[in-house]
Amino acid sequence: MRTRFILIQTSHAGNVGAAARAMKTMGFDDLVLVAPRWPNVLRREETIQRASGALDVLENARIVATLDEALDGMSHLCATAMTPRDFGPPAASPRAHFEMLLKKEQLALDGQALEAKNASNPDAAAAQSGVAFLFGSERFGMANDDVYRCHVALSIPTNPRFGSLNLGAAIQVIAYEWRQALGGFAVQDATPARVQADAARVAGMLAHWEQALTGIGFLDPAAPKKLMPRLNQLFNRAQLSPEEIHILRGVAKAMLETAQAKR
Repeated sequence: MRTRFILIQTSHAGNVGAAARAMKTMGFDDLVLVAPRWPNVLRREETIQRASGALDVLENARIVATLDEALDGMSHLCATAMTPRDFGPPAASPRAHFEMLLKKEQLALDGQALEAKNASNPDAAAAQSGVAFLFGSERFGMANDDVYRCHVALSIPTNPRFGSLNLGAAIQVIAYEWRQALGGFAVQDATPARVQADAARVAGMLAHWEQALTGIGFLDPAAPKKLMPRLNQLFNRAQLSPEEIHILRGVAKAMLETAQAKR
């Protein structure tokens, strides 16, 4: 589904930059501003600073005069309104609503595919749906008339005693939940993949340790019992890397040098 984030009458330039950054981290880039306080908000220094690497989202962003223009091509509208209304769309948590929405979308796509097949036109393209997330002004939130146009009022579950989220934080939560519903991104390793030392290096290190343990009098070569096989199993379980083998051989070398110095 196409995804669009719409900010209505945004009053703080920094929040536009924060929105761009929040969107980019979750892989979204369709940002529309409706009548922002600053006509040049996309070029203001505060906006650019808060975007911090998401300048491409700002470059693709559009400024329009009315909400109707911002909603062009969108089929499912999600208000982000925390203030209760006398009437309007049902409230739902983002996670629960997104699960329902995608199931409904899949059923619609299956139905369109079946119709295309029955019409002997398997190449008929299904119309792509679009979901829009609407965020109101920082000063007074979303206007009632804008909320009434939406299919759902998303409510982020927060501490009942303090549920206030700034605009950038709210956009980040919604973007994250929507990305997770769409399948999410794989977790990226913070460190390089671990390389395990080969058997020859482990055997060489064990021989070095056997020599060092003998040198300090811990191992009796005449009655070694099962010390070395047990150490072999211990190091196998540890799945040592080449760097760790190097460290252990350094320890063995130090033990031997200490033992020789005391003679």
